[in-house]
Amino acid sequence: MANPVLHIKDGYYFEVPKMLWRSRHDSKSDFPDWWVRLDDDFQLQEAGKIYDKLVTKDTFGDFPAKDQMLDKYEHWKHSGADHANAGKPFDSYLTSEEEGIHDLLDAEQWSILQQEVRGEMAIGTYKESDAAWPQDKIDQYNHHLHGKILIPQPFGEIKNLHEKADGFCISKFMVLEVVIALCMVGTFSWLGRRVRNGDRPKGRLWNFFESFLVFLRDDIAYPVFGKKDGDKFLPLLWTIFLFILGCNLMGMIPWLGAPTAAFGVTVALAVVILATGMMVGSLRLKPFFIGYWMNLLPHMDLPLIMAIPIKPMLMAIELLGLFIKHAVLAVRLLANMVAGHLVLLGILGIALEFANSGFAWYVAAPISIAASALFSCLELFVALLQAYVFTFLAALFLNASIHRH
Repeated sequence: MANPVLHIKDGYYFEVPKMLWRSRHDSKSDFPDWWVRLDDDFQLQEAGKIYDKLVTKDTFGDFPAKDQMLDKYEHWKHSGADHANAGKPFDSYLTSEEEGIHDLLDAEQWSILQQEVRGEMAIGTYKESDAAWPQDKIDQYNHHLHGKILIPQPFGEIKNLHEKADGFCISKFMVLEVVIALCMVGTFSWLGRRVRNGDRPKGRLWNFFESFLVFLRDDIAYPVFGKKDGDKFLPLLWTIFLFILGCNLMGMIPWLGAPTAAFGVTVALAVVILATGMMVGSLRLKPFFIGYWMNLLPHMDLPLIMAIPIKPMLMAIELLGLFIKHAVLAVRLLANMVAGHLVLLGILGIALEFANSGFAWYVAAPISIAASALFSCLELFVALLQAYVFTFLAALFLNASIHRH
């Protein structure tokens, strides 16, 4: 929960300087439901009810005393490196530390028990109860929420700032991806209307996008596909390139982050390439649908007795290789974007390390800031380079899917 690396990961909030966004909750009823569920008092009451229900089961043996069990649970939550157990519910403690007790119920029985407890510990009822939180707790919680713009969750429920509980939860990177997509649609719709109305293609914005488009056409699409297929695949390559570039550049804007530093985003992009190759290849290569899969096997003139064991084995290897190379496509984009952020985090961490070191601070801070500025310039180049590399490899994979080899 306290790991600083979480600040470069996806989450269900946007983080800005604390002075720009103040949390002003006055009582426990003002806090979000998921935040109240992380409160020690609420979780302790919930743990007590789970304990009471467990000891009423006739099939169970002797239990430790209730106070002893709850004290051990509280100690477990606040121990460990980086407060890794902070906010975890009582059943997580039983799974980790009291396996003998947790294993006495199967998954269905645990689900029923948790639903019963949640019914008795309804979050709305707890928030409206007379037991008020002390002001120092409210001030502490407000301090933690300062600078965090929480994203509304109309379709799901979150467990904490970085994990969902159930449903469809909207994350920071999802919002950024939608913003990038809307910017692309809006920009090219406007430029397209100008062309349709007979306006001359001129202006800095037009020239900027045209230079990228011509580069992708002449250096990727035509050399890989040829002119005929290159024109057909150019819109897809153009869209992927600009979307990835937009996502990468978002990581250079303070308090946002790069969506391509999330594994789900890069995997989705790789799946688009894989699915497009399968679909187009199945339609183009004859016989219909089967031709694409037959094309995965190298041509070999083998006797039937050898072809029966060898060809299925080769097909399995080729299928595995097909999925692996697209998985690598996703991982390499993710790794390159995350690595840059981690290096920046490490450079800035040098200054923080010497914050209380007297004279060393005045030496380390300027060096750290200058190194971060220089590395940020390199990150701009990497953002462009990785968009190009992904698009180029995607073109190669698509070309291999639609031509016999």
